[in-house]
Amino acid sequence: MGRLKLKWKIFAFLLGFCALLLFTLWLFQTVFLTDMYKYIREREIKNAISLVGQNINSPELQDIFRELELDKEIIVMPALEFVVPGRFTESRAIPYPDARGSRFNRGRPGFETITQTHEFALHDGNTISLTFFAMVTPVDATVATLRTQLYIITAIMVLSAIMIAVVISKRISKPIEEINKSAKTLASGNYETHFNGKGFLEIKELSDTLNAAAGELSKVENLRKELMANVSHDLRTPLALIYSYAEMMHDFPDEITVKQTQVIMDETKRLTSLVNDILDITQIEANGWLRKAHYCLTESIAKTISQTAELIKKDGYVIDFEYDGNVFINADEIKITQAFYNLLINAINYCGEDKRVIVKQSIANSHVRISVMDNGEGISEENMPYVWDRYYKVDKKHKRPVTGTGIGLSVVKSIIETHGGISGAKSIVSKGSVFWFEIETVKTPK
Repeated sequence: MGRLKLKWKIFAFLLGFCALLLFTLWLFQTVFLTDMYKYIREREIKNAISLVGQNINSPELQDIFRELELDKEIIVMPALEFVVPGRFTESRAIPYPDARGSRFNRGRPGFETITQTHEFALHDGNTISLTFFAMVTPVDATVATLRTQLYIITAIMVLSAIMIAVVISKRISKPIEEINKSAKTLASGNYETHFNGKGFLEIKELSDTLNAAAGELSKVENLRKELMANVSHDLRTPLALIYSYAEMMHDFPDEITVKQTQVIMDETKRLTSLVNDILDITQIEANGWLRKAHYCLTESIAKTISQTAELIKKDGYVIDFEYDGNVFINADEIKITQAFYNLLINAINYCGEDKRVIVKQSIANSHVRISVMDNGEGISEENMPYVWDRYYKVDKKHKRPVTGTGIGLSVVKSIIETHGGISGAKSIVSKGSVFWFEIETVKTPK
């Protein structure tokens, strides 16, 4: 059963349900018909006794007896040999109990009579016993008629059930089979696959979910290709330079210059930065553990800015730090410093012709925000949602002077979210960008 296709399972369930309905119908219309008929007649007698009891002293009692006889085929007679004046005619008096119901049974073999005797209190204090007779007609002919009808109904229902089961099973299973076929195409690496879910809400929702998953997989695949292209480019150039200068130094050992060794050192540093970025994001996602400590964020940022400014001042870059006072946080200082450094390097790489970067510290609602601003080319609105994505780079041409793998901002986001903070960015084309992160502060130690 577990290896049957869905449509055959649905077909079997619907057919089984139809068989259960037919079995129940046959059972109640043939086997239990006589018993149910007797049960209903007994209930009618009880209802008649209740009706007579409510109207026993009413002058309309004779009319009630007549209605019971005509509508329900229930006859009411005195149980003893006397007649209450004005209530019963002489024809209704039955002197002997064995004569009760003889008018029902005479000449009708197989007929049964249900009788019940009940005492009623009269308004003058006396009581009277009345017997209620209800005839039970044999249902053999009715059962035979119903059985013939059931044969016809069964044939019609079985054929109808088969047709309906086939239609419903195909309608339910067909979109699922199509989704399964598209899923196999997606699994083979074709991320342009589109899922079309029709017929039912759940199938449509599944189709929409798979389309969203296919879109995300396609995005990841594109980012992977970009990463491979970027990393390949970043690796090829420094490796070629390192090999060229090393070969030169090997061939002409007496002509080694500081410039040659500096090139090798710079390119090695570039490769180290690339490898470190990849390892950082991997490590953060692998364990996410933090070594939190209470420290002054303002002093840590000022130190990082000072060290970075010293390295880039020869190229004309200037970094300004604006803050009102020292701020303390409880966090992993190494990782927070790394997040800030990535934002700072990103701003330096993309700053404008003035080569000025502004770092601003602001406090609001027990949170500190560190903003890094540049006056560069800015980021277009359609690219803004993706700047935090791993391996994403706005500059698709991948200019050599601008270092980076597209991992730095993703590292920032991971670190800040691990600390329970948030990060964001704003940008205006041709005017510059602002990247920031926000984290909770703690009280200044005494």
